[in-house]
Amino acid sequence: MNRSGSNDDKRASGRQGGKFRKKSYSRGNAPVKNQGSVQPSNPNLIRLNKYVANSGICSRREADIYISAGNITVNGTPVTEMGYKVKLEDEVRFEGRLLNPIKREYVLLNKPKGLSTTGRTQQGKRTALGLVSKASRAELKPVGKLGKDASGLILYTNDGEMIKRLSRPKNGLRKIFHIELDKPFRSADLKKVQEGLTVDEKVVKVQDVSFVDNAPKTQIGLEIYSSRTNIVQRIFDTLGYEIVKIDRVVYAGLTKKDLPRGHWRYLTEQELANLKMIN
Repeated sequence: MNRSGSNDDKRASGRQGGKFRKKSYSRGNAPVKNQGSVQPSNPNLIRLNKYVANSGICSRREADIYISAGNITVNGTPVTEMGYKVKLEDEVRFEGRLLNPIKREYVLLNKPKGLSTTGRTQQGKRTALGLVSKASRAELKPVGKLGKDASGLILYTNDGEMIKRLSRPKNGLRKIFHIELDKPFRSADLKKVQEGLTVDEKVVKVQDVSFVDNAPKTQIGLEIYSSRTNIVQRIFDTLGYEIVKIDRVVYAGLTKKDLPRGHWRYLTEQELANLKMIN
């Protein structure tokens, strides 16, 4: 039988010289499978592991472990089903603790001078809060205060528990300021601050105070843990100096490295872990 018969021609590929070419699906020509109607997702439903992770308890992978172990309850009932979805209004608890599904955000801003830390932009005036408005859909609040005339680091978050914890007087956080005074700082006054200056009948202890290297005697570096309101300003007011510029360059272990003035960034996992260790 002749190999070039009609049946063999149909089986031959184009490269083999035959007239019949097989269909190729390599360029997206594959037939579409009938998948039925696709149901739109319900925006009011959220996977339980995501709900738990967003609350700040743990990661999604760890949440799956807690769910399978029965540590998570929904409306009072333990749920162990993977992929289970809950409504935003459901009561979800982890070992009895009520959870909040709103993702917690932690934003570090290098604030410019002249901006208040709170309040939205009004009447064409910028605020520090306005600078971080695009960082989260949640309502962010500052941890502590930084005066309008001060510049430097300030932390914003929607984590109310962290704000309360870091704002406790007993948890005085490490802060380093670069200060410029209206006149040279006297060595005698420097010694007074080092030994403990009395402000409003209370002694203020500083961890370190010194002149800035290779700079005029009007520039001072000050490290302090005190959480008293406007305490840095009040120290120099007591000694008869006026602060021309004040810049917070370190806050609770956070630094301005690679963070230009007026810019913000999210905290790294390690930075966040360090802050959570503060009780």
